[in-house]
Amino acid sequence: QVLWSPEVVPSGVRFFRVSPDGEEGYPGELKVWVTYTLRGGELAINYRAQSSRTTPVSLTNHAYFNLAGQGSKDIYDHEISIEADSYLPVDDTKIPTGEVAAVQGTAFDLRAPVQLGRHLQRFHLEGFDHNFCLRPGSARRLAARARHPASGRSLEVHTTQPGLQFYTGNNLDGSLEGKGSATYPKHSAFCLETQSWPDAVNKPHFPETLLRPGQEYDHTTWLLFAAA
Repeated sequence: QVLWSPEVVPSGVRFFRVSPDGEEGYPGELKVWVTYTLRGGELAINYRAQSSRTTPVSLTNHAYFNLAGQGSKDIYDHEISIEADSYLPVDDTKIPTGEVAAVQGTAFDLRAPVQLGRHLQRFHLEGFDHNFCLRPGSARRLAARARHPASGRSLEVHTTQPGLQFYTGNNLDGSLEGKGSATYPKHSAFCLETQSWPDAVNKPHFPETLLRPGQEYDHTTWLLFAAA
């Protein structure tokens, strides 16, 4: 854990940090700016980085969501859809095998909304913790939707990133205590993490994730919240 330097900006806050050359084994002095801006029901997260040496960069966040509200015990009644025609199968250590697999006809076909609990039961899944390969494009585009029908709350994720890690809180075990002494058991929240494809430095056919001197890493993710 490290402390970042904060700066107030219009409608938001910016955090800055310099990662020294060699920190955690990564080459190059890496300067990183993360800016959060809130306008209406839209939270924008902009990630920028510059490096003194060629180094892999993939910036994201690990925010958990449960649209049913604080203290809700599971996410089974949420509807989820992801704008991806393929995903990355993983090995026993959760590292991508290198295959880029079509979602068609599989449990990973989330292009149309599914009720999460029913979907996990239908395909006998323990949950999701996989990278979905978003449709190609460098501009802002829709990546995923989540909806909680009972409350009418919804979340849309838009991004410029090439991938989205969908995680259903499989490793939550109730040991974490949050606001109001709420605990978080398995499947009590989900993450929609925009990112580069994992292990891209070892998979030449994956979209490149190396940042070179003189280049700037610049990606934005938008979270749009609404209530019917």
